[in-house]
Amino acid sequence: MNKGGVGDGPTAAAAAAAAQKQKNLLQRVDNDIGSIVDNFSFIVNVARVNDPPVRNSQEAFMMEVRASRMVQAADSLLKLVSELKQTAIFSGFASLNDHVEQRCEEFEQLAEKTERALSGVAEEAAASLKELESHYYSSAQRNSLICEDCELE
Repeated sequence: MNKGGVGDGPTAAAAAAAAQKQKNLLQRVDNDIGSIVDNFSFIVNVARVNDPPVRNSQEAFMMEVRASRMVQAADSLLKLVSELKQTAIFSGFASLNDHVEQRCEEFEQLAEKTERALSGVAEEAAASLKELESHYYSSAQRNSLICEDCELE
């Protein structure tokens, strides 16, 4: 499962796309909140009662327009929250997959390290066995046992 450098391109592209999406989302939040604040400020400023009835009706219409814009901005923020929830769910799966892949790579490295250690132990055991065999075959006790076996026959 060693990917080499194959996974580097899509990962970098995904990171760039995520950064761009985050920038766009923050810009949307700033725009929507700015719109709500501006429209609310306008409504508060216009909410004065004036004597001329024509002016009051114009201001009432402007207040309705601004209130409508505030509702649109609030609706946009609600959609943004929904989008963020979906992103969190799906990016949670993506990060979970990344974590699983990372753990797989760690276990593969651990398996390789264990295999190297086991082969080292096997080599040491083989060398020790060879040394023990050479001591046994060249020992005086073995030679005396062989000679006793020869006399018994």
